[in-house]
Amino acid sequence: MNESLTDAHQQFVEYLENSGKAHATVIAYSKDIEQLAEFLNQDKSKQLIAEVTNEDIEDFKNILKTRRYTGKSISRKINSIKAFFRYLNSQGMINDNPADIVSHPKYDQAPPRILSKTEYRALRDACRGDARMSAVVEMLLQTGMRISELAALQIEDIDFDRNVVTIRPQNSRSGRRVPLNAAAKQSIMDYLTIRPRAREKTLFLTKTCRPFLVRNIRTAIDRYFRLAGIKDAKVNDLRHTFIVEQLKAGTPLVYISQLVGHKRITTTEKYLKLIEAPEMQPNIEIEEL
Repeated sequence: MNESLTDAHQQFVEYLENSGKAHATVIAYSKDIEQLAEFLNQDKSKQLIAEVTNEDIEDFKNILKTRRYTGKSISRKINSIKAFFRYLNSQGMINDNPADIVSHPKYDQAPPRILSKTEYRALRDACRGDARMSAVVEMLLQTGMRISELAALQIEDIDFDRNVVTIRPQNSRSGRRVPLNAAAKQSIMDYLTIRPRAREKTLFLTKTCRPFLVRNIRTAIDRYFRLAGIKDAKVNDLRHTFIVEQLKAGTPLVYISQLVGHKRITTTEKYLKLIEAPEMQPNIEIEEL
């Protein structure tokens, strides 16, 4: 069996989609394999998967270094390539896996960025005149949910009587319920007074009554980071901040892990090293954010 790289690439993408992988994951893997295929075609004159060798992949890795890709970016591409060839091997499309012994580049993993009290106050102040973005920021800060989970929220997922938010299952992630504190609840209620009247059930909408997409939410929050004078911050830092504030408050580690939907408690444990004992003050709602 000697498939072309193009055909194998397409089959791999279909496999990822059918496996329930997140759309962003499928896109990232697909682009990484497409980049590898272009390199093999242009630099190695290879178009068949059976022609690919370990040396070819190592050469591709070295080319990425000369193009100033970071170690983290190269490592992610290597993950994609390894997954691709594991799939081909499992399907009997290749006998030997050329990516099996390819190593990851060494790089320093930057610790999660945690917003200081001054920073998240400044962010909230910057959003105060925009009810929708104020609600978005409060929900991310007060629940620790992922941005994709926030974008998928529907109006019916907010239980104002029981003060609970239902987060729906996504791809390989199971659903869960998280508390809705007073600050987040009020921000949602304020937003609903100006939310466009539409049949669309998605909670956060654009002015044209379409769902507020992840990429647009990310862009909007980045804009408010700039307006608040907060440097080097990303949307995921709101989630990191929530986790650390919960740890400072003495919330049980297992419960925090359940709140944020970590599959492994070891993921949550990594945040413990960011906590300094003298700073551990009760502050579960980030001073009623």
